[in-house]
Formats: sequence, structure tokens, C-alpha cells
Amino acid sequence: MAKVLVLYYSSYGHIETMAQAVAEGARQTGAHVDVKRVPETVPEEVAKGAYFKLDQAAPVASIADLENYDAIIVGTGTRFGRMSSQMAAFLDQAGGLWLRGALHGKVGGAFTSSATQHGGQETTLFSIITNLFHFGMIVVGLPYSHQGQMNMTEIVGGAPYGATTIAGGDGSRQPSEIDLAGARHQGELIAKTAAKLFD
Repeated sequence: MAKVLVLYYSSYGHIETMAQAVAEGARQTGAHVDVKRVPETVPEEVAKGAYFKLDQAAPVASIADLENYDAIIVGTGTRFGRMSSQMAAFLDQAGGLWLRGALHGKVGGAFTSSATQHGGQETTLFSIITNLFHFGMIVVGLPYSHQGQMNMTEIVGGAPYGATTIAGGDGSRQPSEIDLAGARHQGELIAKTAAKLFD
């Protein structure tokens, strides 16, 4: 049975919701799945003032956790076309794992959200994927077997590089069922890939 970590950072809850969908898809394969978040780096009073969602149930991950999994699926919101500083700060602490090659051959994937359709989702996915490649991981995206990403009748997220959602400028748009289906599909594919490699 593959061991999968869904590792995320979410300011307002959109990526938290996507992380749960990714985990659901991975669990459908019989994988053991943990959902963890990275530490918040924004001072609490600033986060409260910006209406961050601070009551997230997922436990906070440590760098040491990463090597205990066969697959790591990383999600964070877009910050000016790249991953959030919280996720970057967390991954920047993984130099020891990189030096030992502790993540070589593990399976990885990325998911994200942005305020608008053209808010840098794909470059954010690439910023995550670049880290995964440097760790020596095998990256699995969101292929067009998730046909929802080609929907032309409504606004949808999704890219061949990973599942995405669009939050809206005021954060009022929640992940749609098509967005969540993409997240579940990617989670399933990554867990299946890890099972083939590690079972």
C-alpha cells in the first residue's frame, strides 16, 4: 500500500478544500494518505486582520516527515505567478534531504489556486514542480483524462501540470465540482503510480 502525503499551504481555505479532494482521490486506490500543512509565517495579528483561515484541522508538517512517504503532492496558492512564501520557506529547509537523496524516485505532483483565470496558475505549478525535480522526484500532472479541464461552458481550473481552482478577486468563489474532480483524479493517478513503484 502506497503512503501518500498531501502537503499544502492555504490562506483562505481554497487550497485546503482542494487538498482534501486530492487526498480523497488517493484514498480511492487503497493508499494510506495523510494531509498536512506547512507552518504559517505571517504574524497572527496580521493574519487575523487579513481574514486568513486559521482554524485548519490538518496538522503542521515537519521536513523530517517527507522521507516517510512514497508520494508527496504539494499545493499552495499563487503569489504573483509563483508559490507562496510559506511553502517556499518550508521546502527551503529540505537541503539535508536533498543532500542525502532522500526523496529520489518518490512520486510528486502539484496543485494550486489563483484569484483569476490568468493569475499565474501554470507558472506556480512549474515553481512547485521545479522543486520536486531538484529533489529527484517523478512528477505526475493532470492529463486530459480529466476532461473537465477542457470545459467551455463555465469557468474551470485545471492544467496538464496539475489541478487548479479559481478563487475570485475577493475569494468568494469556492472550488467547483469540476475543479474538485480534477484534484481527485490527480490524487488517484499519483497514488496508483506510487503503488506500481513501491508495492
